[in-house]
Amino acid sequence: MSTIIFFNCCSSLTASKLINPRIPTKGSSFLRTHKSFSWWNRHFLPKCTSQKHVQCQLQNGQKMRSFSLKECAISVALAAGLIIGMPSLDSSPMAYAANPSLPDLSVLISGPPIKDPGALLRYALPIDNKAIREVQKPLEDITESLKVAGVRGLDSVERNVKQASRSLKQGKSLIISGLAESKKDHGVELLDKLEIGMEELQQIVEDRNRDAVAPKQKELLKYVGDVEEDMVDSFPYEVPEEYRSMPLLKGRAAVDMKVKVKDNPNLEECVFHIVLDGYNAPVTAGNFVDLVQRHFYDGMEIQRADGFVVQTGDPEGPAEGFIDPSTEKTRTIPLEIMVDGEKAPFYGSTLEELGLYKAQTKLPFNAFGTMAMARDEFENNSASSQVFWLLKESELTPSNANILDGRYAVFGYVTENEDFLADLKVGDVIESIQVVSGLENLVNPSYKIAG
Repeated sequence: MSTIIFFNCCSSLTASKLINPRIPTKGSSFLRTHKSFSWWNRHFLPKCTSQKHVQCQLQNGQKMRSFSLKECAISVALAAGLIIGMPSLDSSPMAYAANPSLPDLSVLISGPPIKDPGALLRYALPIDNKAIREVQKPLEDITESLKVAGVRGLDSVERNVKQASRSLKQGKSLIISGLAESKKDHGVELLDKLEIGMEELQQIVEDRNRDAVAPKQKELLKYVGDVEEDMVDSFPYEVPEEYRSMPLLKGRAAVDMKVKVKDNPNLEECVFHIVLDGYNAPVTAGNFVDLVQRHFYDGMEIQRADGFVVQTGDPEGPAEGFIDPSTEKTRTIPLEIMVDGEKAPFYGSTLEELGLYKAQTKLPFNAFGTMAMARDEFENNSASSQVFWLLKESELTPSNANILDGRYAVFGYVTENEDFLADLKVGDVIESIQVVSGLENLVNPSYKIAG
């Protein structure tokens, strides 16, 4: 199992706290779990029926090891909040983030970050239409406005709504011109609904019905996101030839992960809704959807839940990933990172290795429930089936300020019931993961091949 580890040489942490925290991948990577050492590779997607959260317990019984001077320095920096991130997520028992390069502080201290998974997914779409973004932004700002108590908060919401309505009226023709021809009718229909919805939200604000604001905001942002997806005509780039025959998700898909929670009187069953982004990670997302269709994760336990990540995907037996029946070998996929301003992802190298220290990833580790592949620390192309969800936000991994970005392949976000991820613990069972939309975007599915 892949593991991520924080080294703290200046404290008297117990062995259980120093043991390899990992995220599922192949080899000895930052987020990978091994058979005897698991910390980050378990999987789950919940719709929750509980009313109360329960703190997850850390596993004990992991071995200690000696730490290098560099590891100690990194640990001190992490503790001081100067460097945020995890050393590495890998799947080998002795995989540790021994020598991560320290990122430029000008990159770490940026802000304010976008943490909402829905907003992250909207901004990650391969579109360039300023008019729709000018509608989107004030609607998203309503969330911050609602944090202000009393009348002032509603006054701020009203300004947000008026700004969004004004932007829609002024930019509607530009928005329509940006729609893909094959989706134009649908997009125009959505814009009409958006316009009516904003009038309804304006009335809600005038009636001072604070409780009705957030649900209506969510509805309107769903329209905005759907309009933006209607601007994508086709998959925008060619996947490198060496990966072209692998299962690819050329677009987006959504899955529901149903988890049975054990020994928790407050939480019996959760269904997590996860959106997978094949526009920015077609190989990674395609690999996962293909495994879901094979029912690979059904019945698998959560293998790591330590308050930092939830991880799964390490199958029973000696293998640490998916064994392809057609080859009888572990199927691995390349590290895949899409960067802002690039037309296609980088493959096989971390952004650090590419010298892109200030680059911003399209799918950052910003949201609670960010989903990524675990891998061996020193083998970039070793990911197979182990996946993890990052539990945000911790003082060690603030958004826009952690060293996971550009090192591990993010390919989706939990968009519903993500808060319940913190309630999962080792031994909870993933009853099922089902694709609920977007399966038509999966190309080269291996699950349809006999055997």
